[in-house]
Amino acid sequence: MELCLRRAFTMQCVLGIILSLSVAGMVESLGINYGQVGNDLPHPTKVLQLLKSLRVTKTRIYDTNPDILTSFAGSGVEIIVTVENEKLATLMDPQQALQWVTTRIKPYFPGTNITGIAVGNEVFTGDDMSLFDNLVPAMVNIQRALTQLGLQQYVQVSTPSSLAVLANSYPPSDGMFVPELTTIMTELLQFLSTTKAPFWINAYPYFAYKDSPDKISLDYALFNANSGMIDPNTNMRYDNMLYAQVDAVIYAMARLGFTGIEVRVSETGWPSKGDSNEVGATPQNAAIYNRNLLRRQLNGEGTPLRPKMRLEIYVFALFNEDMKPGPTSERNYGFYKPDGTMVYNVGLSALSTSTTPSSSISLASIAHKIERTDHHQRIVFWIFACLVAMAI
Repeated sequence: MELCLRRAFTMQCVLGIILSLSVAGMVESLGINYGQVGNDLPHPTKVLQLLKSLRVTKTRIYDTNPDILTSFAGSGVEIIVTVENEKLATLMDPQQALQWVTTRIKPYFPGTNITGIAVGNEVFTGDDMSLFDNLVPAMVNIQRALTQLGLQQYVQVSTPSSLAVLANSYPPSDGMFVPELTTIMTELLQFLSTTKAPFWINAYPYFAYKDSPDKISLDYALFNANSGMIDPNTNMRYDNMLYAQVDAVIYAMARLGFTGIEVRVSETGWPSKGDSNEVGATPQNAAIYNRNLLRRQLNGEGTPLRPKMRLEIYVFALFNEDMKPGPTSERNYGFYKPDGTMVYNVGLSALSTSTTPSSSISLASIAHKIERTDHHQRIVFWIFACLVAMAI
C-alpha cells in the first residue's frame, strides 16, 4: 500500500513537471484598445498579426465591426466589443436586445473569443442625459439575451465610466461617487454584483497632471520613482496615481454597500502630442508612462487596497486616430501611426518598421524572462518533490 502511494505521488510530480513545461510560451498580457477613427488603418488581419507578434492577448473595440470579428476568429485573442451610446434606447426593448446579440455576437462565437460587451462608453459624463435611464435596462436585456442563447457564462456585460463619476478621489479612502449619480450607480452596481461582472473605469493620470502640474508630481503620474503619497486614513502608501484612482473607485463602491466587485481599467494612456495648453503631452512622457505600465502589468501587480488581485488594464491605444474630434491630444494616444510605424518606442518593437535601439525594452522579451523564471521555479519544485518521494 505504501509503495503504491509513493508511486502515485511520484507520477503526480512527473505530471506537474510536464504541465509546467506545457504552458511555456503563454503569457497573460495587458489589453490594448483598438480604435478605428482614423484614415488608412491596417486591415484587421494585419492588426491581428501585430498583436500576436507582441504576444498581446486582449483587445477592446468600440463597435462590433464584422471584419474585425471575422479576422480574429481562431486567434484566441480576447475581444471586448461595444454597444454604441446611440443604440442604448433601442436596446430598452428586450426583443431588440435579443436581435442584437443574435446578429452581433452569436455568429462569431466561439470561433472569435468575445469575452465582454461594453454597453455604452462614459455614459454618465456625456451630454445626453437620456442615456442615464437607458443604460442599466439595456444591460439587463443584453444579459437576458446572452442567457437565452446560452452565452452568459462566457461573455460579461459591463459599461466603462469616466473617472469623473467620482466627486472625490483624494485621498483614495475618501473616494465617493457624484451624489446625483447615487441612484443609477446603485442600480449598476447591483447588476454587476449579481452577474459577477467587473466595474470598468477609464482612468487617466495625465488629465489630473495637465490640470494641476504645479501640485501633482510628474514622476507620481508616470510611475517613476518618487516619494509617493500616504493615505492619512489607512496609512497605505501609493507610489503612482493610477492605483490611487482605482482604489478611490473601490472605496466609492463600498460607500454604496458593494465590496466584492472587481475594478478593471478599461482605458488608460498618455498622449504623445497636445495643444499649447496640454501640459506634459510629449513623446517622452508617453513612452515613460506606458513602458512603466507594461512593467507593472508583467509583474502582475494589484493596488495597495487589493494587492493580491492582479489589476487588469487596457491601455489606450494601439493607433493614433487622426479623425477624432477635440484637442490635439485626442488624436495622439497611439503607440503607432496608421501605417504601422512607431510614434515612440515603448518596447513594442515587433511592430516597428525602424531599427530598435538595443537599450529599448521588448515586451515579448521581458514577458519571456519573467515567464521563464516562473516556470523554472515550478520545475525545480516538482523535481525536488520527486526526489523526496523516491527517497522515502
